[in-house]
Amino acid sequence: MNVRAFVGMPLDADMRARIAATVAGLQDRVPGVRWTVDVAFHLTLRFLGPSSPERLASLEGPLRHAAAACRAAGARFAGLGTFPERGAPRVLWLGASLAPALLELQAACESAAQAAGFPREPRRFHAHVTLGRWRGRAERPSLPPADLGVTVLKSLVLFRSELKPTGAAYSPLATFPVGCET
Repeated sequence: MNVRAFVGMPLDADMRARIAATVAGLQDRVPGVRWTVDVAFHLTLRFLGPSSPERLASLEGPLRHAAAACRAAGARFAGLGTFPERGAPRVLWLGASLAPALLELQAACESAAQAAGFPREPRRFHAHVTLGRWRGRAERPSLPPADLGVTVLKSLVLFRSELKPTGAAYSPLATFPVGCET
């Protein structure tokens, strides 16, 4: 049976709390959004979609190697925006500026996914944390400035994503520490 999966980096409790406070301040300003719960805040490096357990298992070695070769590095979380860029918004996000080491890690995740038989991601990588999704058609909101500061990202995770009526639930399939090359 296929598993819906992605490769991402979890955020520490302090950054999740800062993001949750930002979301709380947006809830009255931005109507019609199904908000992401704070335990689900993460940085996606590569969405994989429905995948066989065998294909996911074949990713573990390359992901472990990529994580080990990357040094722990910081990311600044700042700026609010929406996807898509034009038309009715569907996703509200918080931007992330990644250190060069983390951009290299993202590229390594893309290469590993392609080597495992996943198609090339056609969209340009845009580092962000999803804050919420609109349930229906909405007007583009006016968003306040946001700068939540920097946090260090310390692990790479192969996540399972289960879609539920309350939103997606994520659980780790495999976790790889960043910067632990032996």
